[in-house]
Amino acid sequence: MAESSRPTRPSLGQMRSSSFLQDHQQYKPMAPINQINQNIGEVLANQVDDLALNANPIKPDPERVTESGVIHNIFNHHENPLPSGTAQIVATIYYKSATPVHPHYHPDASPDPTAEIPAPTVPEGSAPTEDMDKFPREPPAPEPEPLDHLYGPYVSQMCLTNFLQILESLPTPYQRMNTSHRCLDREEHPRVVEVTFSPPPNPDYLSFPDLRKHESIWRFEREWNVEVVLQQESVFRRHKRLAVFDMDSTLIDNECIDEIAKFIGVEKQVSDITERAMNGELDFSASLRERVGLLTGVPADVFEKLKSVLKIAKGARELCRALKTLGYTLAVVSGGFQPLAEWLAAQLGIDIAVANHLEIDEATQTLTGKLVPSYPIIDAAQKRTLLKSFAAERNIPIAQTMAVGDGANDLLMLHAAGLGVAWRAKSKVQLEAPTRINGESLVDVLYLLGMDNDDIAELTSQ
Repeated sequence: MAESSRPTRPSLGQMRSSSFLQDHQQYKPMAPINQINQNIGEVLANQVDDLALNANPIKPDPERVTESGVIHNIFNHHENPLPSGTAQIVATIYYKSATPVHPHYHPDASPDPTAEIPAPTVPEGSAPTEDMDKFPREPPAPEPEPLDHLYGPYVSQMCLTNFLQILESLPTPYQRMNTSHRCLDREEHPRVVEVTFSPPPNPDYLSFPDLRKHESIWRFEREWNVEVVLQQESVFRRHKRLAVFDMDSTLIDNECIDEIAKFIGVEKQVSDITERAMNGELDFSASLRERVGLLTGVPADVFEKLKSVLKIAKGARELCRALKTLGYTLAVVSGGFQPLAEWLAAQLGIDIAVANHLEIDEATQTLTGKLVPSYPIIDAAQKRTLLKSFAAERNIPIAQTMAVGDGANDLLMLHAAGLGVAWRAKSKVQLEAPTRINGESLVDVLYLLGMDNDDIAELTSQ
């Protein structure tokens, strides 16, 4: 046989294309379509194999967290449906826009690159005291990396994804979990996001109170500069009928007894006692008598003068207006004084006002430095008693009650209510309260009831 008639052997160079990447890329581009010579049937027949093997069915992640309308699950939801009636937990995530962990989003963005690193501080609500001098010898543990500075000063997509990962890792033994979310204030760059997940962790391994205080959630809050409020989902979470508020440093920004003390120059002594009492370092009733004793001789018309000094807290009017529109009974229960509690109730449309009564010398029209003995002292136990009596008198289940306060004398009331919120509270109170929020406006409380911005706007416009 002639040499020229032999078949040509394939060479390695003939088996390869000119591009190694083109041969090995995972997702190859579709072959060009000859629109003149091919009809749609031929096109589909030629491309079906390429579509099955090479097309990526997963769309790119959205650039921001938006209303999902779907159930998130790392598994196929239809293969593992949860039985109807499965318990759910609602997590309301607030971004703390008013209290950034660091003064600048990134060290490179600092206007003064030579500025010294801020001194170490104790995170608010993480220890009984924030005074470094009173802290144990060892310094506090290093703060987690502030990830919100990298991914955005809001509840970002990465923040939400991290939270869902933490939820998946909490239950013991492991169980599959379904979650969904919705943005409560705005779709783009939301500050408040509500996440619903089920089933909750097995209470034999992780109780609901322990879940609220779980270290993984605490660290998540520190990393992303957020606060997480956990509630067990039920119809009573969204539909309450009684709201009881503390007055000083809650509905108003002032401490009434401190304002009175300014008139006679004993503000420092009274303020020190007030701070220790609100932190739970002193018995409230004993400290109240001690502070009231310092007010001996103050003119009785001091309450009229104080009304122009008191500053109603941001969002208090909107919160009370929204709740009244929904038919709530509102009460203010204060360790302050009755004349000011009644004035505040009139300002905010509150139905009930209960506070301490100061004794007045009728002859001189001055304060005697004593409390009226026929009225009980409004201390922690009395606040809890009043909450329960208000509910009982109106046939309101305790699950349909809400309490908001900031001091140690509010803790019993907060634990007794269906929803107890420590609002910008003292450190010890934040540690022990069922839930806590440190926002800028009391309107944030409405998000815990499942309302969004549209709901709040409609309620407050009435």
